[in-house]
Amino acid sequence: MPSIVAALAYIHAHLEGKMSLEHLATRQGLSVGHFSALFRDCVGTSPYRYVSEARIARVRALLEDGLSIAAAASAAGFYDQSHLTRHFKRLVGVTPGQYLRRQRRPAALA
Repeated sequence: MPSIVAALAYIHAHLEGKMSLEHLATRQGLSVGHFSALFRDCVGTSPYRYVSEARIARVRALLEDGLSIAAAASAAGFYDQSHLTRHFKRLVGVTPGQYLRRQRRPAALA
């Protein structure tokens, strides 16, 4: 478990950078297969999905703080806005633009 705690800390500290499964496993001194299985057992999801969800959570927070979609995409480690949009829609169910419009809508209209 200590290697997974360290991996989670690393993931959150480096969301904006490239992050491969091989890199995460090597940092923990584990094979890719062992790291993936251990991660899934401890966290309940794959490392890839966890990183995607963490990046989307960061984007949501950045958008709510007023950052543009393109700036939020870059700050959260997505290659570009279209890369973000694909992942965002898959995980959240709407595009980042639709999400922003829903956030800005007055509560009485929601």
